Amino acid sequence: MVFEKIKGLINTNLKVAEDKITLQSRLVEDLGADSANVMVLIMELEDNFGIMVEDDAIMTFKTVEDVVKYIESKV
Repeated sequence: MVFEKIKGLINTNLKVAEDKITLQSRLVEDLGADSANVMVLIMELEDNFGIMVEDDAIMTFKTVEDVVKYIESKV
């Protein structure tokens, strides 16, 4: 469920087709995210999951799976 919600947010924010988004997708290299895209995505995650994402954690987000695991550990 967390992955599906994140996939929807990536689809909306980065305009990447959902069928192209996998757990192994790299945010920058595969999905084309830049630092501004990542910050918008983080704000969306915080709103959707009711959490605060620590700045230190943001630097560890390389793949979609990194984001999913982080969110799952917080909810």
